[in-house]
Amino acid sequence: MKVSEYDFYLPEELIAQHPKKNRDESRLMVVDKETGEIEHKIFKNVIDYLNPGDCLVLNNTRVLPARLIGEKENTGGKMEFLLLKRIEGDLWETLVKPGKRAKIGARFSFGEGELKAEVQDIGEDGSRIVKFEYKGIFEEVLDKLGQMPLPPYITEKLEDRERYQTVYSKEVGSAAAPTAGLHFTEELMNSMKEKGIKICFVTLHVGLGTFRPVKVENIEEHHMHSEYYTMSKETADIINETKENGGRVIAVGTTSCRTLETIGDNDGKVREQSGWTDIFMYPGYKFKVVDIQITNFHLPQSTLLMLVSAFASNDIMMNAYDIAVKEKYRFFSFGDAMIIK
Repeated sequence: MKVSEYDFYLPEELIAQHPKKNRDESRLMVVDKETGEIEHKIFKNVIDYLNPGDCLVLNNTRVLPARLIGEKENTGGKMEFLLLKRIEGDLWETLVKPGKRAKIGARFSFGEGELKAEVQDIGEDGSRIVKFEYKGIFEEVLDKLGQMPLPPYITEKLEDRERYQTVYSKEVGSAAAPTAGLHFTEELMNSMKEKGIKICFVTLHVGLGTFRPVKVENIEEHHMHSEYYTMSKETADIINETKENGGRVIAVGTTSCRTLETIGDNDGKVREQSGWTDIFMYPGYKFKVVDIQITNFHLPQSTLLMLVSAFASNDIMMNAYDIAVKEKYRFFSFGDAMIIK
């Protein structure tokens, strides 16, 4: 399969620069994965496509304010750090701009010395392994000094950084938001519970590899980034019970989907588990756990577009994307949503 099969024309003005005023009033495209039939709704209508006894699986990761602006000690040169993942303790994998100033042993300061960093090593991909120095609790220092790591295609300033968090975010550790979940409100979730729809949570900490393009022509040669996930016994029990009773499992976002399909066995059963996943789903993949997907509109030639094309089909999904462009849906992180049923 060629990466060019997952390309499409996207006018720049369709890339959403800010979230809708009300989370659940984004548009919702409804796609039938068997027939390709398409309906146009508002996100709060998503409840109409879920039945009592179904199970909604949400990713409760919380985004770190992982973008730090500081300066190089001795020279005062401005530097930008992006925290990718904690290796252990105060040792982090980071992206640094400009990288040529961040040699091993180089030291940097943030917030007038409230936080300091020293480069310990350089990764094969150019990332920097950095050790941070501070007083107090790291997360509190980061919350004070850090900025939200918005994707590069969002160029406007975000006034309220909680809008880049889901209303149910809890477990801190992501470098990007699980954006399909941004459409949910507490009111909508309560309405779902009242209808008899079960809600449970997994955690997958989203890495910036999510935004990396596929650089090989044959997609089967692409190596996926790995991300940390965890599923509790409570969530596993709810999902297994749902399956046993004939209910459907709805993955909210590709991150929830990746977690469920990593853990699921050939019978569609899941269990309490945590670890790292580099699962890569593209057409030909057989889904074991997920029955319905709720997702946003993804970048051309991205692994996320390949995942949803595996769930429906490449023809159905690329047609849906062509229609989304014609109908002027809003794309990417702050954009509109799709339910594939």
